[in-house]
Parts: sequence; structure tokens; C-alpha cells
Amino acid sequence: MNRTRAGGGLVALTSLMTATIGAAFVWVAMTQPTAEAAEGDRRVLSLGGAVTEIVYALGQGDRLVGRDTTSTWPSEATDLPDVGYVRALSPEGVLSVEPDLILAEDGAGPPEAVEVLRAANIDFVAVPGGFDGAAVARKIEAVGAALGVSPRAEELAARIQADLSGVAAPPDEDAPRVLFVMSAAGGRMMAAGTETAADGILRMAGARNAMTGFRGYKQVSDEAVAAAAPDAVLMMDRGGEHAISDEDLFASPALRTTPAARAGKVIRMDGLKLLGFGPRTVEAVTDLSAALHGE
Repeated sequence: MNRTRAGGGLVALTSLMTATIGAAFVWVAMTQPTAEAAEGDRRVLSLGGAVTEIVYALGQGDRLVGRDTTSTWPSEATDLPDVGYVRALSPEGVLSVEPDLILAEDGAGPPEAVEVLRAANIDFVAVPGGFDGAAVARKIEAVGAALGVSPRAEELAARIQADLSGVAAPPDEDAPRVLFVMSAAGGRMMAAGTETAADGILRMAGARNAMTGFRGYKQVSDEAVAAAAPDAVLMMDRGGEHAISDEDLFASPALRTTPAARAGKVIRMDGLKLLGFGPRTVEAVTDLSAALHGE
């Protein structure tokens, strides 16, 4: 615990008791963190790329003492200590940066690690997930409340929702069918079904997900991909061992007979911007819509 804050709390409590304020009010004052305390010198750890983007968008980046591996934007975030992948955290790695407040995206884990962190007398805020404009607003407002900057967060959330209303359009029956490929390693394709970030961003960009027979991300057969007949393929722009050329992608048995292969239509975008549902979602929808509809 910060000794300065602890000393200040003792003085405040003494003053309250001296002023003979009721016991119930004293209890609330002792157990409920104030906005002023949240805006003080708390050491903040952000877990999740979109959460980190929101912290910076709210002008609170200087309070961060660490981030997870997915937090790669803005570029200054990469100068912070990396405590590991958001879904494969170790308590030791997280506690090494001595946070007072942890902001964690939906799905941070494993659950055993989260339990340890919640029991470590550190404020742990689970930021809600979701894959639409309302979800972006909820994330921003949750982060803003935890940081004690709710008015700024509400303003940002309202602005982004207004911008999204101007660029997002639900798909119609003539909308292009798009296959989101998470991975094509070894010729085995992992695609996005419903209730995924990929499905959400496609719908916001006026496209139909070519895979709707399952939820989440799943390895799909060559026959299933061919039957889906996607008009385009959407992928994260990745390098290294995860990279695959357009030629190799469309030479696969799964895709070579599809309309996407005949048109050579593959769209690659930054994964965090595309799937994060953070402050850059307006940009992601705009870019994806332009790539799909030729705008």
C-alpha cells in the first residue's frame, strides 16, 4: 500500500470521527474508493489491447506501469514492461510490476491466475466484452470509471457511437459473403463463426459471414469452405510463421474453387484494430467497408 495514501486515509478517518459523523457514513468512506484516489498515483496495469488503447485515448497512458503482449498500439505502449499474453497470464509476471489497479479485458486468464490476483489485495476491474458499437461504449465507460475520468469517457463513448452510426450498415441479402480465416497453418483453416469479433465487424461493415453454422473459432473442412462459397477472404495482417501468401491461400483445396479465389479477393488488416472493438473501431469499419465494396 502507498504509505502516503495510507497516512492520508488515517488523517481523514480521524477527522471524520472527531466531527462525530455517523458510523454508517464512516464505514462507506473507508470502503469505497473516491474519484480523487483513482486519479492519484495508482499504478495501473492494462491487460488487453483494446483496453490499453482506451487508457491512452482517455489521456491516462502515463499512469500505466505494464501491459500484456497484445497491447501494441499506440507505439509508446510497447515501451512498457510486458507481463505476458492476456489469456495465459502468470501471477508472478503480473505482480512483478506492482500494480495498484488491474484493468483486464473479458476473457483474461487463466481463471486460476485471475483468482490469485483478485486475492492479492489489488483492485481488479473486468472490462466487459462484446462485438458492436454499444460494446465499445461500455468498455470505454468501464475503463473511465475505474480511472476516475468518467466524464471524459462518456464524451469519448458518445462521439464514437455517433461516428459509428454514420459508417456502420447492416448487411442486406446482396451483401458479400466473407470468410474470416484466423489461421491457415499446414493447410488446415481455422475460421470465424458467429458470436465472434470477426462476425461482429463483418456485419458492421455491411458483409455477411460465410460461416454461420457454429459459434466461435473452429477448424473447418475443405468441403465446408467450398460449400460456403465466400466472395472474399478476410485475414489479420501477420508475419513470420503465421504468414501465407495470396497464391498459397487460394491454391488450397478449400478455397481454389470459390468466388474469392476467382476474383483473387483477400483483405488483410491489423488484427488489433480489426477485432479489438476499441477506439479505432470506426476506422476499422470504414477501411473494411471500403475494401469490400470498392468505396
